[in-house]
Amino acid sequence: LAAVEPLIAEGCVYEDLVFPNPFVGRAEILGFFAGFMGSVSSDLRFVIDDISAGDDSRAVGVTWHLDWKGRPFPFSRGCSFYRLQLDEKQQQLQIVYGRDCVEPAVKPGESALLIIRAVTWIFERFPRLANML
Repeated sequence: LAAVEPLIAEGCVYEDLVFPNPFVGRAEILGFFAGFMGSVSSDLRFVIDDISAGDDSRAVGVTWHLDWKGRPFPFSRGCSFYRLQLDEKQQQLQIVYGRDCVEPAVKPGESALLIIRAVTWIFERFPRLANML
């Protein structure tokens, strides 16, 4: 956690799509990370599968999964996106925005397409409902 702290910008916004609201600010994000680390086994490890960066390397995508004692942990694949910005004082890149998407435990498959089609049908007929989002 101490190694990650200087990489997170003071005003960083971090969205973990499992949670309804983003975490805003270094202190809140570090608090969330500390809570996460305190609630899982020390045998659980993040494994980075791939990293891709844009031409200017200020936008980074990462795919990852969790291992438990060297074995893949169920429902733990994910991908993350990070936007970086140069901190002029420290002369280092810091994360100003992050988003994590984690594999769902329930996989709706083809049902997801039916749900999207149904919601779209409702919004087309009742556009005011879409404005309530």
